[in-house]
Amino acid sequence: MSQFEPGDTLDHYRIEAVVARTGMSVLYRAIDETSGLKVAVKVPHAEMEADPVLVERFKREEEIGQLLEHSGIVKTFNHEQRSRAYMVSEWVDGRLLRVLLNEEKTLPTDRAIRITLGICDALDYMHKHGIVHRDLKPENVMVGPDDTIKLIDFGIAMKEDARRLTFVNLSATLGTPDYISPEQVRGQRGDQRSDIYALGIMLYEMLTGRVPFVEPNPLAAMNERLLHDPMPPRELNPAISPELQEIIFRALEREPRHRYSTASEMMRDLEHQEEVGVEDRAASSTDRKSKRKMNRKAILYAGMALVPVVIFCLMLLLAKR
Repeated sequence: MSQFEPGDTLDHYRIEAVVARTGMSVLYRAIDETSGLKVAVKVPHAEMEADPVLVERFKREEEIGQLLEHSGIVKTFNHEQRSRAYMVSEWVDGRLLRVLLNEEKTLPTDRAIRITLGICDALDYMHKHGIVHRDLKPENVMVGPDDTIKLIDFGIAMKEDARRLTFVNLSATLGTPDYISPEQVRGQRGDQRSDIYALGIMLYEMLTGRVPFVEPNPLAAMNERLLHDPMPPRELNPAISPELQEIIFRALEREPRHRYSTASEMMRDLEHQEEVGVEDRAASSTDRKSKRKMNRKAILYAGMALVPVVIFCLMLLLAKR
């Protein structure tokens, strides 16, 4: 059976409801009839089981989930004898951060910081255990009723000291376009600073209601972060303090060596904003705007220069006919 309905059983798990469907799997809420606990059961689609790359991604998520013991990271239960491939993890009450943002657009500053601090704490634990998430985004953060968080989905996570968990043929593009770091755009694997960059994007979005690089298509958005700094978030939300804006800028530095090197560094600045020194970034902001204007002018002039060439080619073609 590839799909389950409420009331069906999968080994000793009784399905209660369908929670979500993705291109890779179906997530169910279920009851473990041996313990009575509510759990989440992720069942891959039948066609996914025939794809070795997707199978490895599924195994990676399960193995990494079993390695981590932290209140801010969803716990995956140890594999047991099962009738088919599926993953069992703790059930988390709450809503995805993406759902929260869709409903509220922007979050109050203190709430955005509270959620970010929870993510920092979970990331710091992960990174100290040599694991990089590499796909941090609002869709992969569960927010509880009291704003506690749980990181989920470790399908493309990387464990630095375990080669067997790294699959170089997994995907040509790692991460999600709006949250991917510049080094990942350049084809590098990324490290813990790539997660910090993604967290900076998320904090920017929580406070302004939009991601910093808004372009007509994903490729343009990824290219934009290679060339330019983001629009200062205070221009979109004046309630953001200069110190908080500086923290966001430090998380979003294009070069990883200029970024926060650890999540605990970013956490400390968020907790002690009065101690954060604010750099004069006005020059870089002006430079960013002028570069954009120059790029637009260059495209315009290039297009104008091509017009006579096109007309000449058309006239030559007609003359030959």
